[in-house]
Amino acid sequence: MKEAIPIRPTAQGDVPAILDLLGTVFHEDYREEVRDWEAGVLELDRSLVADDAGQVVGHIDAFTRDLTVPGAVVPAAHVSGVGVVPTHRRRGLLNRMMRRQLTEIADDGREPIAVLWASETSIYPRYGYGPASSRLAFTIMNREVRLTVPPAEPAGRLRMAEPTSLLADLTKVYEQLRPDRPGWSSRDDRWWRYVLTDLEAHREGATKRYAVVHDGPDGPTGYALWRVKNGWDSHGPDCEVQVREVVATDPETYQALWRFLLSIDLCRSVTFRLGAVDEPLRYLVDEPRRLGPAVLDALWVRLVNVPAALAARRYAAPVDVVLEVTDPILERNTGRWRLTGGPDGAVCVPTTDPADVTCSVTDLGAVYLGGTPLSALVASGRVRLLTGNDPTVAFGWHRRPSSTEVF
Repeated sequence: MKEAIPIRPTAQGDVPAILDLLGTVFHEDYREEVRDWEAGVLELDRSLVADDAGQVVGHIDAFTRDLTVPGAVVPAAHVSGVGVVPTHRRRGLLNRMMRRQLTEIADDGREPIAVLWASETSIYPRYGYGPASSRLAFTIMNREVRLTVPPAEPAGRLRMAEPTSLLADLTKVYEQLRPDRPGWSSRDDRWWRYVLTDLEAHREGATKRYAVVHDGPDGPTGYALWRVKNGWDSHGPDCEVQVREVVATDPETYQALWRFLLSIDLCRSVTFRLGAVDEPLRYLVDEPRRLGPAVLDALWVRLVNVPAALAARRYAAPVDVVLEVTDPILERNTGRWRLTGGPDGAVCVPTTDPADVTCSVTDLGAVYLGGTPLSALVASGRVRLLTGNDPTVAFGWHRRPSSTEVF
C-alpha cells in the first residue's frame, strides 16, 4: 500500500513553492510584487504543507487576528491559502490538512473560532464551517440614482490623497467603529500595509487606488477607498468607479461619502462588492433598483471550542437553553451545553439536562455572527426545536455582520 503524503509544518525555504502553488490553484499571476505582498503576511508557524518527496503539493495557513462578534471582540484563526495542486487532487490531502489545522487550533486553546472566505462553498461545511454572513455586491447606474436627503449643514470637509498618506486617519476611524461591527477583523500595521498596498497586478486596467477622508469639527469621521477604470464608447465617457471600502461614523458622513462617489466626473457606473445586507445606501436613493444589488456569501465561521465561543459573544435577548451539538471532527464539542446569558454576558457549561435544541457545529457557525437567522435553519429542518424554549431571537443582533476585506 502506498504511503500517505506527509503533512508537515512550513519551513522558510517552502515560501517560494507555496506562492507557486497559490498562483496555480487560484489561477492568478503571482509576479514578483504579488509574491512579496503575500509573503509579508504569511505566518510560517501557522502554516502546513503537503510534501511529496520534496515537492509542495498542498498548503493551508491561518492568520492571528481578532474578529468582532456580537457584543465582543474575540481571537479568531483567519484561515487562508487552502489548496492542492491539480496533480494531487482526490488523495485526501485537503481533508487531512483541514482536520489537522482544526485540531491544532483547538489544542492551542487561544482561539474559540476560525473564519474563512470560501472559494468553493460546497467544501467547508464538511469541516464545520457555516455561512455566517452575507454581502451585497452593488453594480450602480450612478447617473440614474439620487440621494433623497439634502447635504448636511454645515457640510463636512473632504480630503483626497494617497491612501498610505492618510493611514493615521483611516486607522482612527476604523478602530473607532470596529468593536461594534460584527465581521470586522483587526488590522495591525502589517495588515494595514496589506490592505493599502496598491499592486499593478491588481488594477486590471484601472487607476491607482485613491482615498478620501471626511472631516467633521473634531477630526476624521469617515473614509472611502476606490479606483476608476477608464472607458469610452460611442456615447462618450463610460468610466467605472470601483469602491473598496466606505467607513463612516455617522449618517451625515456616510451620505457625504456616497454623494461624492456617485458623482465623480466621466463615470457612468459604480461597483461595490462588500456591502452589508442592511447597507444604508439602499434606503437613501430614489431608485434602489438601479443599485443592482446581488446577495453573495461572505464570512464562514467554525466554532472550534463550542462553550468558549458561545460564552464569548453577547445575545440580543435573555437566553437559557440546552443545546445538543454534534461535531464529528472535534468530538470534545459533541454533547449537551447549557447556554445562559443576554446582552451583558453569557456562560456555557456542560449539562445532562434534556435538550431544547439539536444542531450541528456547522449550524452554530452559521448563526454565530447574527447574520444567518436561527429561525431560517429551524424552518429548513437543519436545526430542531424539541421544546417550547425557542432561542431564535437571542441569536440575532442589532447590527448585521459586514465585511471590509477578503483576506
